[in-house]
Amino acid sequence: MRDKTAAGRDASRFMPSRFRLGALATAATYAMGAACARATDLLGQPTPGGYDMQPAGDQLKRSVIFFHNDILMPIITAICVFVLALLIYVCVKFRKENNPTPSNFTHNTTVEIAWTAAPVLILMFIAIFSFRLLYAYHDMPRPDMTVKVTGNQWYWNYAYPDHGAFTFDSLILPEAKANAVGKPYRLGVDNPLVVPVGKVVRVLVTGADVIHDFALPAFGLKTDAIPGKVNETWFKADKPGIYYGQCSELCGVDHAFMPIEIDVVDEPKFNAWVLGHGGKLNAKVLGGGGGAAPAESPASAGTTMPAGTTVGPSTAAPAAMPVSTAVKPPAAQTTRPAKLTGATTSSASPDSGG
Repeated sequence: MRDKTAAGRDASRFMPSRFRLGALATAATYAMGAACARATDLLGQPTPGGYDMQPAGDQLKRSVIFFHNDILMPIITAICVFVLALLIYVCVKFRKENNPTPSNFTHNTTVEIAWTAAPVLILMFIAIFSFRLLYAYHDMPRPDMTVKVTGNQWYWNYAYPDHGAFTFDSLILPEAKANAVGKPYRLGVDNPLVVPVGKVVRVLVTGADVIHDFALPAFGLKTDAIPGKVNETWFKADKPGIYYGQCSELCGVDHAFMPIEIDVVDEPKFNAWVLGHGGKLNAKVLGGGGGAAPAESPASAGTTMPAGTTVGPSTAAPAAMPVSTAVKPPAAQTTRPAKLTGATTSSASPDSGG
């Protein structure tokens, strides 16, 4: 009778383990179902309950996601599992009951070589993909247009030097107005940055007061806005849509109220938006120069324009860039004003990249 009771106690001891395994299996099933149900992440903004990176809006961000998910995470997971297995093995194998007399050796050449060489090889493998990604960020294709971004406390200022150098401020929307227009609060703004889809956009980033950071996750952008310095980055949006970001550098009491909104539209809408803001159309964005371009050539035949500096239609070019300014020798650029304007930033940007 005692044996049956003991056997019953032994059997009941394993009941919770079976229940726990069943609960874990059920939780895993629900987690997989939730992951499948959440497969369509929101484009350009955070997804409620999301745990992965935002969907990529351009090729650079796709490279970032590949580097993180397919290169770094498997290596990190394997190292963590290996170290945990070693700890469990040591705790079980070399506990006091099994080793009343501990060993007293202090060196093992083979082990020391292994734990030195293995991390070096792992880091070299990671460096191959890391350096490729860094090079892609700095190897900007020939830009189709340039946008100058200036961080202020606590709003952004945008300038379009290739489209008549018009500027405007971009401020956060109040909560009531954001809800009324269907934009997420603390991400929606009154005047978004507008760019055409499928075009290489060079972004010149600087600051007016303190250090800010121009960050937009869907494009993989994160560039410091430093007063007195112009940093350079770029992106090429794959599809139209609204993409949100925020200042990512602590810049004061209202740092959390400094959102970024980039509206990616097709070319006709972008051209109409530029004209509606008093700007001028850029021949490069329109897909080629017009018939008025040769009229500008006699005045600028002996001048080599910097990369990315474009001349629009002949009716606007003389007012936007006088000949005396364009042919000024490089030595004269040392006297440029401390607060950069759209025109001087555009011409100086190739030598002042971040």
